Amino acid sequence: MTIRSIPELLSPAGSLDAVRAAVANGADAVYLGAQRFNARDEGAQLTLEELAEACRIAHGRGRRIYLTLNVLVKPNELVEALAFLGDAIDAGIDAAIVQDVGLIDLIRRVYPALEIHGSTQMTVHDASGAAVLEELGVKRVVLARENTLEDLAVIKARVPNLGLETFIHGALCISYSGQCFMSGMISERSANRGSCAQSCRKDYVLKDALTDVELDRGYLISTKDLAAYEHLPAIADLGIVCLKVEGRKKRPEYVATVTRTYRDFLDRLRKGDSAPPAPSEVEPLVQIYSRGFTGGMYGGRDGRGYVTRTQPDNRGMAIGEVVGYERGEVLVDADVVLEAGDGVAFEAPDSLGGPTVGFSLTAVRQLGGKGGRRRQGLRTGTPVETGWRVVRTSQASLLARSRASYAALSESPKAKKVRLDVRVFGSVGSHLKAIFSTGGATVEVRSESQLVPATNRALDRTVLRDQLGRLGETPFALAEVDDRGLDVDLFLPIRELNHLRQIAVGRLTAQRDWALEAERAERLDAIQRAVANLSTAEPAQSPSAFALAAQVYRLEDAEEAANAGATEIIVDPFLRHPAPPLARVRALAESLGKRGVSLRLRTPTIVRPEERRGIAKWLDSGLPMLSGHLGLVAEFGRAGRDVIADYPVNVMNQHSAARLFKLGARRVVLSVELTADEMGAVVAPWQGEGFDVFLYGRPEGMTIEHCVLSAAFDREPTTCRDLCVQKHTNVTLTDPAGYDFAVATDSACRNRLLHSRPVEGSEYLERLWRVGIRGYQMVFNVPDEPIAQVVASYRRMFDRLATGAAPDRAETDEIRGVLHGAFTRGHFARAV
Repeated sequence: MTIRSIPELLSPAGSLDAVRAAVANGADAVYLGAQRFNARDEGAQLTLEELAEACRIAHGRGRRIYLTLNVLVKPNELVEALAFLGDAIDAGIDAAIVQDVGLIDLIRRVYPALEIHGSTQMTVHDASGAAVLEELGVKRVVLARENTLEDLAVIKARVPNLGLETFIHGALCISYSGQCFMSGMISERSANRGSCAQSCRKDYVLKDALTDVELDRGYLISTKDLAAYEHLPAIADLGIVCLKVEGRKKRPEYVATVTRTYRDFLDRLRKGDSAPPAPSEVEPLVQIYSRGFTGGMYGGRDGRGYVTRTQPDNRGMAIGEVVGYERGEVLVDADVVLEAGDGVAFEAPDSLGGPTVGFSLTAVRQLGGKGGRRRQGLRTGTPVETGWRVVRTSQASLLARSRASYAALSESPKAKKVRLDVRVFGSVGSHLKAIFSTGGATVEVRSESQLVPATNRALDRTVLRDQLGRLGETPFALAEVDDRGLDVDLFLPIRELNHLRQIAVGRLTAQRDWALEAERAERLDAIQRAVANLSTAEPAQSPSAFALAAQVYRLEDAEEAANAGATEIIVDPFLRHPAPPLARVRALAESLGKRGVSLRLRTPTIVRPEERRGIAKWLDSGLPMLSGHLGLVAEFGRAGRDVIADYPVNVMNQHSAARLFKLGARRVVLSVELTADEMGAVVAPWQGEGFDVFLYGRPEGMTIEHCVLSAAFDREPTTCRDLCVQKHTNVTLTDPAGYDFAVATDSACRNRLLHSRPVEGSEYLERLWRVGIRGYQMVFNVPDEPIAQVVASYRRMFDRLATGAAPDRAETDEIRGVLHGAFTRGHFARAV
């Protein structure tokens, strides 16, 4: 039999029972969060004590534990995050999953032996991004869920020594992970800080903004759940090292069921069986939790079937239909036998729509079968119309089997104890002397009573071991008892031996605690020194008193912004179809240059391997660049190109900024999720030099591989450009609160969901100017914006600041008047 190499199976856990469920059902490793700094901050994290127990459970069975430290960290949190990580290392973790590039640098300095994995929140989706992580010392990177099999092959070939991990099952984010700012902008719950409010799970209306015609409605950006079991052979053959199941907020029964199902699939694959699983083998996955399944994008882009459309939550398994209602029973014809304890829901026909009706079954009456279906009577006081669909939302027997699978692991292994050796000395008339030694600590204790000749049972090694070995819940375990220094046939009361033991254990425990405290203090000092010792690679010097950049996507808007006073124009030729000719952009750069206004290109934040060739002429143009793509920033920087790292690189602390400067960024645009005061803390080591602020405009709230416009017309993505170029050039998604979010279909047929209102930060300008920040960006990415008025007002403010005068409040009022009050202050004063 040919044994095939298969990847590690990595399961989630948000509780100790989930850890047990994962380990008992075949997970090779478990990932989890503990208390703070992880991307599931509510109801899915363990205490440090539970983390230590989780490590004992896993390590006792040869499995590994990975800690999620996968959030962006603010300057005032760096010391605490690193100290917390030290506690987790003490608990026994095998690796940490990290998002923040600055935190990666610090971890390598403070904990050089710790294995680091790059989180999917780092938006690594191509070879250049993966190469940066390898350079940073990351051992493994979790790739974007949007990558295809072809993408994986290209990345693997470029970084063969970097471990690649990919998701195979569970909930999907509609946005590229790390590029969702919508939740934070709407509710102050940042997806990059572990508090996602799941804006994607709301129902939306897709409209043509020019005609106000409704094009689609429903849960248009709520993805189905990933179930990539059919792609397992291809993924394994690519040399992927780890397959990841999403679901740290799911209950243990879910973890057990999904882990066991994929363990069976992988074990079969190991033996050479590449056949796809039968429908009956997939049923447990559907039944335990499913919004409907998609194979993801391994085989290429999915279209209309990628999203749930009709409901955003667990749907369960469709099993039949209602055929009547009699005497307190709903009569159903179903494909399965229902049992008491099962959960069922009833869905109206699509033509009717409306909410579902559901309940847990208390009694089921079997009424016979016909044509493979079984008629059953379900006891309920709630009538249900004939023709409604029946869905089993939970299966009592499946849940019971799942619980039983890990019940045997309810008792976790005990914590490993420290060896304790004892030597005793004494003779008649003397006090018993005992020396207790453990590790590098030694204590000496003496009995209060004197040793006397034994009249009954003498004080021998058996008695000593029995009494001194009663160490219970202490961290010690008795090893050697050396009684060669003790005369024979002596007696000492048992209470004296117990007292000796208690005194010795107390002193040793105190010494141990002192040593631990000293070790912690030493570690904290090392952490504080590492955080304070910033390697400040020098950014580029500002060429003038200030840089006021206007970002546009139409070339005529560039002229308008320059005429109004922008010192720099940033053109995003990829934001919408069709991109302007490169020759026209070059001509614009030359024309603006003669007026002392520079031009810069903004690259896409996402450039999957297959797209690189299509934009190569732009990347090779020699023009200065603005990029939110970590790999491109590093490529341009190493080549000596003028590149600014844009806000999607997520610089939220000074160490992340330092890393970007080391990679070659001339300037860095700070995270749009920082407050004005937090921005001041980040830029302090450089006195503000080399930093830009997103001052005005709509951030890209989500970057979405799925195209809502093509899905509305059930067209194949990337082959339907007539929709966005000709028929519906300006579309919006409207949320239940009535806010309109512009949808820009970019050159890769990717959707960029723009915030409903522009950020307007002029009231914070004086504060930002005071800390030395001289670079500011205004972003105009929707049609018909008041470009000239906004730019001119900001220019007047900066001219005043450059002379030492304070901004005029009237300028702020003028901008906000032009916007008719439809603006947001963003995060300038609202922390996430």
